[in-house]
Amino acid sequence: MQDDKKKVTYVFVNQYTGKIQGNANLTFQRFFRDLHYFLFIPFQIGNFLVLTFGFLLLFSLITALVFFKKWWRKLFILQTGKGTLVFFRSFHRLIGLWSIPFTLLFSITGIWYFIERTNIAGIGREVNPRPPKITTFNTKIDSTINLSYTLDYDKIVAISKQEIPALKNKSVGISPSATYKNTIYVRGKSDVPLVRQRANRVYINPNTYEVVKVQNAKNISTTMWINDIADPLHFGNWGGLTTKIIWFIFGLGISSLVLSGVWTVLKRKAINKRKSKTKTLGVWKYINWVIYGVMFYFMFSKLIIRYKASTTGIVIISLGWLIFIGLAYYIFVYRIDKAAK
Repeated sequence: MQDDKKKVTYVFVNQYTGKIQGNANLTFQRFFRDLHYFLFIPFQIGNFLVLTFGFLLLFSLITALVFFKKWWRKLFILQTGKGTLVFFRSFHRLIGLWSIPFTLLFSITGIWYFIERTNIAGIGREVNPRPPKITTFNTKIDSTINLSYTLDYDKIVAISKQEIPALKNKSVGISPSATYKNTIYVRGKSDVPLVRQRANRVYINPNTYEVVKVQNAKNISTTMWINDIADPLHFGNWGGLTTKIIWFIFGLGISSLVLSGVWTVLKRKAINKRKSKTKTLGVWKYINWVIYGVMFYFMFSKLIIRYKASTTGIVIISLGWLIFIGLAYYIFVYRIDKAAK
């Protein structure tokens, strides 16, 4: 929930008893969602920067398959006993090959997000229709009252299920109207596979409980269907815990390609350094620190100003980043430079 000052608060409610069990200004999921979504830097810049990585990921996949001849013969080969450089090169190739389907999936869905975000060919407007306007008002209702506290939610769900009988109770979400001038937005899963909740939408007049508009996932256009399966396919939440675990494993594998790839390149440079006497990272070391500094500035600003994160939360996040940066420096700088001497 969000107050008038745009302060976000997460309220945890027991879905069976309705009892409030706690609240927080920031959650583990929200932190990593924002980090993945726009890197905590100004949204317009950060979001577009993240979206461009969809193209880079696809490009890296295509070039790898083009230059790595007869790659299918390496699907079950992991070289060991020939030194760390050979091992990590082999590991990088092995993980990369087995991650091809997911690399392709993540890159294509990422490119789709870019198309939607930039509204190419009007797709952004088509897949994100504006809520219908209300023409009938109850003049007896005080316009200053927040209707979200007075609505009959059981009645709203019942009405929605009349319009979309396959709507599942466990996945119904309601965005209540704050005033009598806006519709209530009901969404939820149905018997249509893969699509997210927003594929099914029922708009209800909060004054009369009349249905204003219905969007059934069975009847949406191909463009909207593609848009509504993008999230489940990208995040892997379409099949419950099983697909989440599978997506997590392969997502972790793809992420490890960055680390193993960087390590392999730096290790090669360190070996060549003995002959050329050049620095392993060179100017990139300073560029990396500048990027980290900018990101941390905006990240902590957002955590403090928008999320009003607690001191404990700030300390935990800071320690996490310090450990991550410390390990990265130890593995990619200290150890490699030491081995090169």
